[in-house]
Parts: sequence; structure tokens; C-alpha cells
Amino acid sequence: MKKHDFHEAQIPNPALNQFSKLVGDWKISGTHPSLPGKLVNGRSSFNWIEGGAFLIWHSKVNEELFPTGIAIFGSDDDTGELFMLYFDERKVSRKYDVSFHDNVLTWWRNAPNFSQRCTWTFTDGDNTIIGKGELNRSGTSWEPDLEQLFTRIQ
Repeated sequence: MKKHDFHEAQIPNPALNQFSKLVGDWKISGTHPSLPGKLVNGRSSFNWIEGGAFLIWHSKVNEELFPTGIAIFGSDDDTGELFMLYFDERKVSRKYDVSFHDNVLTWWRNAPNFSQRCTWTFTDGDNTIIGKGELNRSGTSWEPDLEQLFTRIQ
């Protein structure tokens, strides 16, 4: 079988330039309505893959309620849309739409019986992210979900 060289496509995706502020390792602390009064901790990392064509996110919260997950950010240059493909240890696989404007990263999913949305606001010279999540199981009302504080480690 002939060996192919695919390195030409392993280049930075200009649509993802603004995501560069995520690259690195982060410690996480947060709260969740299912665990009132408890602070949960974890870590995340963001790294370019395939030469910057995509950004990969690894996340682990040190609490059984939260699955270890992985996500890949990408784009569609014809529509200008950004998206995130998510997968976790429960074998849950989801697609989220993404926007990134004025230091705020937002991702959301509208699906029957389980919609989610999350807003991450960058502060402290992009070394801190304040995350606020919400979910909707009924199709009519939003309720609080995981809230997180990301602090850059490196």
C-alpha cells in the first residue's frame, strides 16, 4: 500500500484563532445544584491538534457525578459557524454550537428532553474563566447547572 503524506492540511485554522487563549492547563473548582454546599475540583487542558486545524479539550472533575470528557472544536468556513463535538466515559456523544465574542465563549445544544448552554467569561488577563451552565429538560424552563472557575496553571 502506498504511504500518503497528509501534512499539508495540518496547519492553523484561522477561524479558531481566538481559541488560542484557552491553550494550556487549568485547575477547576465549581458548584452544582445536585451537590449543595460542596465545592468540586478538577482539571482541564486545551491543546492544538493536527497543526492547529482543531482544538482538543480534556476535562476531569474529581467527583463521581461528573464524567471525564473530551471535546474537539472546529469550524465550517462556508457558514462561519463554530462547533464542539463532545464525548465522555458514559459513551455520551453530543454536538454543540459555539460562539466566541468579546472575551465570552458560549456553547449550547438544543435537543428535545435535554438542552444545555454554557457561558465562559475570560478575566484576569485571560488567566481565569468564569463558567456558568444551564440545562433544560422540560423544553420550557432553564435551571442552573455546573458553575466553574478555571484558573490557568500554565
